[in-house]
Amino acid sequence: KSLENLPVISCSLHSMLAPAVAIIKYYLPDIKITYIMTDGGSLPISMSNIIRHLKDKKLIDNTITYGHAFGGDFEAINIYTALIGAKEVCKADLVIVGMGPGIVGSGTKYGFTGLEQGSIIDAINTLGGYSLAIPRISFADKRKRHYGISHHTITTFTKVAKTKTTIVFPEIKDKGKMDIIREQIIKYKLSDFHNIEYKEVDELEKVLKYFDIRVSTMGRNYIEDKEFFQAAGVAGKLVLEKLKEWER
Repeated sequence: KSLENLPVISCSLHSMLAPAVAIIKYYLPDIKITYIMTDGGSLPISMSNIIRHLKDKKLIDNTITYGHAFGGDFEAINIYTALIGAKEVCKADLVIVGMGPGIVGSGTKYGFTGLEQGSIIDAINTLGGYSLAIPRISFADKRKRHYGISHHTITTFTKVAKTKTTIVFPEIKDKGKMDIIREQIIKYKLSDFHNIEYKEVDELEKVLKYFDIRVSTMGRNYIEDKEFFQAAGVAGKLVLEKLKEWER
């Protein structure tokens, strides 16, 4: 089965899910979204409060768990059958893939479960989907390896992913912060491996309030770490643009 250009967003942390979903549903309330939860974080999907909130608000239509993860509306053996199930069983217009709450990390280059984002991108591309990736960025996390573009994103997309995807970055108003992002993209040659896009998502805070969604990452809320959440929101903005293009 082919995904036939089905848009699929990959995220490396569970906290990226809500901002991406909120932006998309704000502009396209009737779009059918399926969330695929991997086993890179918590295994039971019931551990996720945000999934309950998003489903209660009808912002996510179906969930699929695969591998050792369990408890989704549907369960699959691996990422490939999960993606096919999202299209063929859930009839999704858009799919978002990422781990449940939590992430395992060791502080080493390859020792973190978010590395799965690379193989997820390859699976999406193998099946003919349109892949987009949310980068992990932060200026609130003072750990050097996560400041600006996290080493999680750099390692995954320069060393692990074997096929090309589109990585979307927010247009940050603070020039100093934006310069850091652009310098890292050049330093690590991210644009040699993947398509790099920049989008603005100034309305994200308003959209989250509209849906009454409270986001947090590593204990930080939107105001404390807004660039992190904006990176998820702009992936949603790019999906909206692509869907409009394909309708023409």
